[in-house]
Amino acid sequence: MPGDPLAELVSSVSRPLTFLRDADAGQRARTRLPVSAWLDRIDRLGAEQPILAELGVIFRRLEDAEARQETELLDRALALLGQLAGKPAPTPLERAAEPREKREPTGAPPPVVARPAAPLREEPPTEPEIARYLAALGEPTTSLRGVGPQRAKDLAKFGLETVEDVLYHLPFRYEDRRRLAVVGDLREGDAATVSLTLSGVQDRTIGRRGRRVLRVVGRDETGVVELVWFHQIRYFRSRLKEGSRWLVHGRVERGYDTALRMTHPEMESVDEAEAQSAPRIVPVYEKPTAMPASAMRRIAHAAVRAHAALIPDTIPVDHRRRLGLRALADAFACVHDPESDEDVDLLGRGASDCHRAIIFDELFFVQLGLLLRKAAVAREAGIGFERPGSLVSRLLEELPFELTGAQARVLEEIGEDMEAARPMHRLLQGDVGSGKTVIAVAAALRAIESGYQAVLMAPTELLAEQHWRTVQKVAGGLDVGLWCLTGETPAAERRDALEQLADGVPGLVVGTHALIQDDVRFGRLGLTVIDEQHRFGVLQRAALSRSEGELPPDVLLMTATPIPRTMALSVYGDLDLSTIDELPPSRKPVTTRLFGAAQRARAYETVRSEVAAGRQAYVVYPLVEESEKSDLRDATSAAEELAAGPFSDFRVALVHGRMASSERDVVMRAFRDGEYDILVATTVIEVGIDVPNASVIVIEHAERFGLSQLHQLRGRVGRGSDAAYCLLIADYAQSEDAKERLRVMTETSDGLRIAEADLEIRGPGALLGTRQAGVPDFRVASLLRDAGILREARRLAEQILAGDPGLTSEASRPIAHLLDARWAGRLGLARVG
Repeated sequence: MPGDPLAELVSSVSRPLTFLRDADAGQRARTRLPVSAWLDRIDRLGAEQPILAELGVIFRRLEDAEARQETELLDRALALLGQLAGKPAPTPLERAAEPREKREPTGAPPPVVARPAAPLREEPPTEPEIARYLAALGEPTTSLRGVGPQRAKDLAKFGLETVEDVLYHLPFRYEDRRRLAVVGDLREGDAATVSLTLSGVQDRTIGRRGRRVLRVVGRDETGVVELVWFHQIRYFRSRLKEGSRWLVHGRVERGYDTALRMTHPEMESVDEAEAQSAPRIVPVYEKPTAMPASAMRRIAHAAVRAHAALIPDTIPVDHRRRLGLRALADAFACVHDPESDEDVDLLGRGASDCHRAIIFDELFFVQLGLLLRKAAVAREAGIGFERPGSLVSRLLEELPFELTGAQARVLEEIGEDMEAARPMHRLLQGDVGSGKTVIAVAAALRAIESGYQAVLMAPTELLAEQHWRTVQKVAGGLDVGLWCLTGETPAAERRDALEQLADGVPGLVVGTHALIQDDVRFGRLGLTVIDEQHRFGVLQRAALSRSEGELPPDVLLMTATPIPRTMALSVYGDLDLSTIDELPPSRKPVTTRLFGAAQRARAYETVRSEVAAGRQAYVVYPLVEESEKSDLRDATSAAEELAAGPFSDFRVALVHGRMASSERDVVMRAFRDGEYDILVATTVIEVGIDVPNASVIVIEHAERFGLSQLHQLRGRVGRGSDAAYCLLIADYAQSEDAKERLRVMTETSDGLRIAEADLEIRGPGALLGTRQAGVPDFRVASLLRDAGILREARRLAEQILAGDPGLTSEASRPIAHLLDARWAGRLGLARVG
């Protein structure tokens, strides 16, 4: 009826869902549903109602569902909406009467009906129960059945030291052994499960070296297959008896005598009555190489049997129902020992309901901790800086260029933070050359105008020098205190700077790690800017968040490595994020070309042409010196060859990470000043060298570099007014990941797109030094695959904290207890990321 919110919901949702269900793949890909708005309406109507709660779960799943799942979810949602409207769901006969184009394609697999989830526990776990669970998780692996001292050592080498490690060591794939094959139907290349009776067990020595091999004949009523082992022969010889019946799983191959065989198959003993019920979905784990796959599986099952029942569901039951989350104990049992009615495809992709419950739990506690850290900073008293006065205005007027729109926007965001009487905690990301340093200087002048000191810290001497030159260029005429503190600062200058800083004289100091030495004291520190912040450890960053003053300084972290949104939300979710997503008009785009190793001479011709025209070049290698274990060209020998060969008429210099930093900086400064034409280098030039006259960079063995590193190296050129080139030389024998990295490099210079691709290829662990970020490691979640679950987890964390900011209520105490354990003391590093 008109005005009925429930009827309006049904009406507004049914039409787009019907359209989407009947649409083709292209239309579906282009369609975006207003899921957030629908969820808000469901919350207002009462998400505790079973039908509405299930609809909410479906709407959330639709955001990240794949084609088959999406069709099933849409059908179910429309059936539920029909119930709300008083219309029964269409029968199979009615669906069959629809036009063919509206039905599922013929031959589509029937939906898999998973086992019913275990009932959720209504009451929250008690603190003693959580304490027992945490104690059990901390037990060594030797507490598990079948794990002795030697096997525990093997597991520890693989990073599995406790019961918790084993429980969270999820299978990386699943084998579908639910269908028994017969020998007569086996074909070369098949991975099959057959029930065999053994005969002809032979332990032989073959070849000149006396290699032992165990051969066993397995047969059923349709044929014979040979089973072969080259390892663990004594173990299998003692178990495999003639006439015994076994369930055998392996890959079928063709033997030397053309007979079919399986090498190192997995074996399970079964009698005739068990043979039909034994096939199942079998998890496959990464494991220490010497350990049989079945042994790793038994260890994981032992952990589940002994401890899964202890795993508490601390997320309140009403939220678990609304989100469609299974009980965690049930989820762990499911992923480690799936029932035969589970969907193997969903299990293998980590997209099953069982995986989703575990992933959600992990991401929820990460998000909860980040939001608590952010809230702690927001509650803390901080400096409220004055509005910008003449210093900032003069800086902007005297700049030889206008700020880009992105720079102006970011400067306003930082300004609003600095005016608030709480510590700023912001991450500024921007591609190489996007103008972050000028923004940092403008922010520093805000602090100086209010009578405070500002600090700009860089990870290398050269990058600090680069910042110092920029600071002198743009702020040298503003009559403010400016100091530089690095390992190269003369003693007299250093003493003078330290005295003025300790006395609280307003000004900006630029430096390296020298700024956090014990003798450096800030009398009135108001702003800390840390460039390439992921290159510093958390405690190093924390050292610059201290001040002799009453209030903590504002903190601005900067990075030239663009951060994908999922990474920003999960690893840096306690920070406010600003992005300079626009390059100054003066920056020239860099043309990137890919060459095979045989085409090296063509790449060198471009270098010769550029240098002959008065410009400079880099040639980058992944190694310093030749290694007997590698056929990679190395920087030291290549520098000699290049100087004597193709570049003999140019001035060639060498720089690498094994040189003393003072010696390295001398060479790099000389190159910057034009004393050399070509700089042969390793990745030490990735950050901290600004040579506007350098127009070409050659990256040898480009297939060996990470995508983010390649992008950073490319940023060394194109910093002047001339056209610039990045020439990638790669071996043709590349991995698929390497091919993808090189393809992305040649197709785009968009830092954010490159970061997204890097996250997809390498995963989050290798990106941005997440282990330094003070965030628990991800054991199960994938930031790329689980972006939708991440959003759900953050939404719930925000909702719970909105009602109980300190997690002090009776209902929240179990969550708080487990949160402390998950973060293991890292919640205290709130102000420094």
